[in-house]
Amino acid sequence: MRGQWEVITVESARSRRHVILSALTALLTVIVGGVLADHFVLQAEWWQVNRTVTHAPQPPLADLGPPATPVTASWQLSTPVGDSDLPAYDRVAYTVMDGQLVIVSGHGLDVRDARTGWERWHYHRAEWSVLGWARTGQVLVAYLERTGHRGDRLMVGLDAVSGTLLWRQQGDVPAATDRTTLRWPAAGGVVFVTGDGRHTLYGRSATTGRRLWTKRLPHGCLLPEAVPYASGSSDTIAAFSIDCGASDRVLVVDRDPRSGRARFTVLARNTARSAVAVGGDVTAVFDGSSLDAFDRSGRRFLHRAGQDLCRDMCPIAVTEGHLLIAYEVGRRPEDATPTRRLESVDIASGSSSWHRDMPGYTALAVSGGLVYGLRSRLADPLLPAGVDVIDPISGTGTTVPIPLVLRAGLDGVRPWLAAGGGMLYVAAPAARPRPFGAGRLVVLRGGVRGEGPPELSGVPADKWPDACSLLPKRDLPRGYAGEPAPTTVDGLRLPAGCTFRPRHARGRGPDGPEREAGVLSVTVQWVSVDAATAKALFAAARDTQNGTRDPVRAGEEAYAIGTSSGTVVMRVGRTIVTVTSGVPDTATRMAAVVAARLRTA
Repeated sequence: MRGQWEVITVESARSRRHVILSALTALLTVIVGGVLADHFVLQAEWWQVNRTVTHAPQPPLADLGPPATPVTASWQLSTPVGDSDLPAYDRVAYTVMDGQLVIVSGHGLDVRDARTGWERWHYHRAEWSVLGWARTGQVLVAYLERTGHRGDRLMVGLDAVSGTLLWRQQGDVPAATDRTTLRWPAAGGVVFVTGDGRHTLYGRSATTGRRLWTKRLPHGCLLPEAVPYASGSSDTIAAFSIDCGASDRVLVVDRDPRSGRARFTVLARNTARSAVAVGGDVTAVFDGSSLDAFDRSGRRFLHRAGQDLCRDMCPIAVTEGHLLIAYEVGRRPEDATPTRRLESVDIASGSSSWHRDMPGYTALAVSGGLVYGLRSRLADPLLPAGVDVIDPISGTGTTVPIPLVLRAGLDGVRPWLAAGGGMLYVAAPAARPRPFGAGRLVVLRGGVRGEGPPELSGVPADKWPDACSLLPKRDLPRGYAGEPAPTTVDGLRLPAGCTFRPRHARGRGPDGPEREAGVLSVTVQWVSVDAATAKALFAAARDTQNGTRDPVRAGEEAYAIGTSSGTVVMRVGRTIVTVTSGVPDTATRMAAVVAARLRTA
């Protein structure tokens, strides 16, 4: 009996081992199968990636922008803002390289012929969002994260001309992404990345993805994940704002011209997360209390003190050994509006060559020996944005209206400006399509000079209607009279506005106290060279408005703003007019009167 039990015990042990081994094998199969499925199916290129390539080279754009004359739209494009699970990263950004316009959004990369707008190639990846991009040489690098799985990261290097995939890499994250554009620095053929700890900076080859060097940050410092204006780069240098606790520093990386190795310069600052901008070999830093500029060696050649100098960051441009920088001059408490200044500073000596006061620029660009400054508005209350075309030697310039509207309060796109090939590229945020808006890009070229000044797109000032004459006395409520509210564009006086008020109080309110009737206003916001140009500007203005109600019966096209604002915006031929009243029905009725008056004028 004892031997029989021994046999049964041995066989039971063998059976248990077999069951355990079978279970382990099955578990291992499931794990390996899951890993392989994730690698070859869930993350596979063959079904996730929608991309095209091109083998036709594109000639670069000539270093030339449009002259200081009226401009007209060559082509335009609207790119919807993405809807990801990370709203702070839902952005649209642009860059021009190698004769191509690159549009970056959460959906992917779209590359078009910069001259015509025709598509050249694109890279989209299903169930992944683009959360960063970089450029250097002829390479574009995109950083993507899998929707709902932030631990799944992918970095791809693409040939900017053809769209050909050069390399893929998992694990690294961008170094100090600029949240307003999603761009992170790359310079001299190197892309700057970091890891989870963000205490170390790595340099990767933009063409191969191979790690070239490793740089440990100073003790207690780390690279921020994404901060507005925290980084910048050019063809030669890159700069990062690094968080070091109570104070921060700016790390500048470039290539030593003698050895070709990476060279690091640390600029000490006082407050956390300084805003950084880079142009050519210059790094500009605004820390909230002062504005400084440094050359490639780290020498400070510009210092301006003041808390309100830059708001977020001052636009800069570098040309002919000079830094052009737009900032706000310190104002006194009694000043109603700040003075904004464009200054040219010699980089070698730090001396100021010239400065000019102006309405303020949201972006600067240099091409063909001219500087282009983007104004958010030509003049208040006119509708179009404007571009100043400036001689960088003397500082003299001409203002040109552009068929684009920049409205405060819109997000998703940082106003952007570039020039080349005789064209001007301008982008701004739009409220449409709903619900997240879009980036609106307009490509401009030189237009017909016209009889009038370029500041009015060639339309003579005497062709503008007098706003006060658009509501004749017979059509006004009894006792009303008009008061002119003219506007000025670079010295040109326009009868663009008129406010209609009652001469006397109109009676008593329901509770007894005397009250004044509502105020009417008529504003001629623009007169274009023709109806087609006005129609395009009208559409651009409508796309920047939230809460519009269409249609309103007035003019060729019209819309009301909100449900109770009493504001109607309309187009009659080549003229765009806004009528405002405290009562919506009154505004609509008066708008019809103004439209009829314009048709017979």
